[in-house]
Amino acid sequence: MPHTPAFQELTGRFQRLYRFEHLQAIAGWDQATMMPAKGNDARAAALAELSLLIHGQLTDPALGETIHRAEDEALDDEQRADLREMRRQWEAANLLPEALVEAKSLAGARCEHAWRSQRPANDWAGFLENFREVVRLSREEAKLRADALGVSPYDALMDQYEPGMNSAEIERIFGEVKTWLPGLIAQVRAKQANEAVIAPVGPFAIDKQRALGLEVMAWLGFDFDGGRLDVSAHPFSGGTPEDSRITTRYNEADFTQSLMGIVHETGHARYEQNLPRHWLGQPIGLARSMGVHESQSLSFEMQLGRHPGFLAQVAPLIRAQFGEQPAFEPDNLARLYTRVEPGYIRVDADELTYPAHVILRFEIERALIDGEIEAEDIPALWDEKMQAYLGVDTRGNYRDGCLQDIHWTDGSFGYFPSYTLGAMYAAQYFAMLRRQQPDVDARIAAGDYAPVFDWLNANIWSQASRWETPELIRRATGEALNPAHFRAHLEARYLG
Repeated sequence: MPHTPAFQELTGRFQRLYRFEHLQAIAGWDQATMMPAKGNDARAAALAELSLLIHGQLTDPALGETIHRAEDEALDDEQRADLREMRRQWEAANLLPEALVEAKSLAGARCEHAWRSQRPANDWAGFLENFREVVRLSREEAKLRADALGVSPYDALMDQYEPGMNSAEIERIFGEVKTWLPGLIAQVRAKQANEAVIAPVGPFAIDKQRALGLEVMAWLGFDFDGGRLDVSAHPFSGGTPEDSRITTRYNEADFTQSLMGIVHETGHARYEQNLPRHWLGQPIGLARSMGVHESQSLSFEMQLGRHPGFLAQVAPLIRAQFGEQPAFEPDNLARLYTRVEPGYIRVDADELTYPAHVILRFEIERALIDGEIEAEDIPALWDEKMQAYLGVDTRGNYRDGCLQDIHWTDGSFGYFPSYTLGAMYAAQYFAMLRRQQPDVDARIAAGDYAPVFDWLNANIWSQASRWETPELIRRATGEALNPAHFRAHLEARYLG
């Protein structure tokens, strides 16, 4: 065994950081799900304090010295990868002063908490009061990172979610999508105009929706001894690999949204629950990027969850909870879950119109962070782009327009491209899976999801952050990100 004292010291330091982040994750989950409203100020202060503690650990000059010493030690390839990720975290933290970390945490908590009541009230003016400060602090962070990295402010923030990606590449990819997506949407809607779809008739009791969701989670392999399902204003996946927390929201008039939301979040959770335990607590053991994370949820929700074979298996569970209805026949469920209808809400959007929602947000937030527009300009731009891309009028409807997402409330600018990158990665995974296992669709139709889970585990889950994203994708699929697979998937599903 090579003598690596500096590296061993680093693993101890990052194990401690991981435990602090564990507490941060659970406190944040509780804030979004169960915390009483009057607890917000105290919780915000506590989380800000924890952010400062973590930041202080990462900016300790001794940590940088230890990283430098470890680089001269005889490390194996896995240790080198771990050290690469340690350095990434250390460099990112050292770009920000402590005062900014604290201010951003407090401003984000204040804005997000107020948003919960401002969104239902359609109160853009009230939201703007807190949001301006979030934007100011996010621009300050972006400039510090951009100056150090030699990139644009927006690229500097996006690098926190999808390391190695940049807005020029995103613009190229999204620009290509914009050339064919409107025509495909129009073509599919014309085709579907002649297809009868029976809408489920509610109400659908929330306790029955929850029971259905839990059954499907079990089918999808969720480990209930290491996680749970709860309710929040905006569905999310959080917690830790050992304690994975997912949430959904229920609507008594429509069970289909909560069900597929649970499938989506279960994809995130399965990734976390299957990260390698021997790397637990180390940067190499973390999920690779948000685009890769979204590729897991979209492998579950879009590739598997909307597969006609999967829906045929779920149909009896739906009937068992809600009774017999013509709407619950497998063929109708497949038509229901692949119905293309431009709408207001991103999280409820169908698979085909969803990228337009992401492109719109990318274009607005990039302009905002790069200083081309101000926060006050967002509603008019939102209305213009929703009309241009989806033919939907959002004028005056802030609740279902620019107030609908939680991401901007805490300054998570640069996150949105991850959703469509994730959809593209997922389509590429399944293209490879079908080449390697031509019978995979028949096995899904028979209720055998092992080929999907085994492939994801071997190629994505078990790899954690061993490889940087482009290399991870190349090793899994034999090529770099190729958006052609996404287009081929959509055309096969909706026109085939």
